[in-house]
Amino acid sequence: MTMSVAERHSGSGGKEEESEDESEILEESPCGRWQKRKEQVNQGNVPGMESAFLAMDTEEGVEVVWNEVQFSDKMIFKAHEEKIKDMFENLMQVEHPNIVKFHKYWLDVMESKARVIFITEYMSSGSLKQFLKKTKKNHKTMNKKAWKRWCTQILSALCYLHSCDPPIIHGNLTCDTIFIQHNGLIKIGSGTFAFVIFSPSVFPDAVHGGIKLLRDEQRNLHFLAPEYGSFEDKTAIDIFSFGICALEMAVLEIQANGDAIVSKEAVAHTGQSLEDLLMREFVQSCLRHEAKKRPSAHDLLFHRVLFEVHSLKLLAAHCFINNQYMLPENCVEEKTKTFDPSAVMAEIRHKNRPGVQLKYSHVSPLELDKFLEDVKNGIYPLMNFASPRPHLIPRALSLSQEHVETETSPTPEPQETETRKVVVQMHCNLESNDEGTKMHLTLFLKMEDKLHRQLSCDILPSDGSKDLANELVQYAFICEDDCEKLTSFLDEAFLKHRTSGSVLHGVMMMH
Repeated sequence: MTMSVAERHSGSGGKEEESEDESEILEESPCGRWQKRKEQVNQGNVPGMESAFLAMDTEEGVEVVWNEVQFSDKMIFKAHEEKIKDMFENLMQVEHPNIVKFHKYWLDVMESKARVIFITEYMSSGSLKQFLKKTKKNHKTMNKKAWKRWCTQILSALCYLHSCDPPIIHGNLTCDTIFIQHNGLIKIGSGTFAFVIFSPSVFPDAVHGGIKLLRDEQRNLHFLAPEYGSFEDKTAIDIFSFGICALEMAVLEIQANGDAIVSKEAVAHTGQSLEDLLMREFVQSCLRHEAKKRPSAHDLLFHRVLFEVHSLKLLAAHCFINNQYMLPENCVEEKTKTFDPSAVMAEIRHKNRPGVQLKYSHVSPLELDKFLEDVKNGIYPLMNFASPRPHLIPRALSLSQEHVETETSPTPEPQETETRKVVVQMHCNLESNDEGTKMHLTLFLKMEDKLHRQLSCDILPSDGSKDLANELVQYAFICEDDCEKLTSFLDEAFLKHRTSGSVLHGVMMMH
């Protein structure tokens, strides 16, 4: 669930300045971190969603979205409470650079009714639909390179969701639920997955006021696959929706010819109008009527039309970003200064024709820096170098039996723990200050899902390794299973540092 600035509902008559009335805090989360404001934001046509409010994350100092789903019948809610928890715990595990972050959820059970509250990332730059409208209004056409990057990022997110175990079906992918940031990063709304939880077949009368289905939203009917709503709707429905998104991104708008809805004929005619044959074949393969004939998200990432960055260049860039902690700052700039522009860095040789030489002068350091920054931000995902592996989604965490009573809400938030293990390696740097009264510790942990975690803090001579490791477990920075290993690693690092008295760089390989 994400909202854009243009979609806020303001009671100030469209004034830019936020009124004191809108910024009034209505409610706090049980932990006090999230503060719900009076200002509402558009829920983005998400089934089951009735209200969404702008909120403040008091720890990070950023705006987020406070989403609420009301249950008017407490008995029905109680009957499905465990299923709701399981579903939301699964959503909490979704972690991808092209998917809007799902921060937190909790249940608020009252005497006669109940509600589910969940916090999601707030996207302030607007939806893809808004961007396409502005582009068309300015009489511009879509840049083909931008189209390729957007398609790759959306497919990267879908490939991640579909390869989860069990697979996660988005089910509401439209240009309204895809968001674009100022740097070109694309994110698909994560809160829309909640439609699975609040499906009418599961909760026919549980949600207050009924559920607004996507089929009721006439202008987005053409995003729905023919099998949508049947027992056959699987990951292929997301591929169909993606095909419509890709088509709209290419032409900016599919003309409805004055009708309330976009017809199948209009979609087919627009697809045929694409001049690029590869682009046309790519889109039409997603829109095949039979679900089993549509390609998977992973297969689409291999399509020739999306080829933009050479595989070796992309792989090298990801390796560089993943190991950047081992390199000095500004290493790219410093390294390129020493190169002879006329020197040959690579050569392609052919038997029957002249070869191709690539010189350092062909590469701009500024363009290289920009490319590495884009890779770091997730604009060029590394998804098509291996077959998809299932992303295991842990089962829901059991709530603690010791409920802490708060004034803000009767139901506590679920306890957070780190489930990933540090299976690859641990790095640490230790450096004492000039007075020798404290040390600065930097830890770099390589997690089992290939994501990295870098932590740093000042420690006193009296701080013990065991206490530091336990604190990292307590704050969900490391898994409890790794606590003993980290303690031993820190013990050895502290001993070497005290013995040598100099800056220490330590590495521990995990087996």
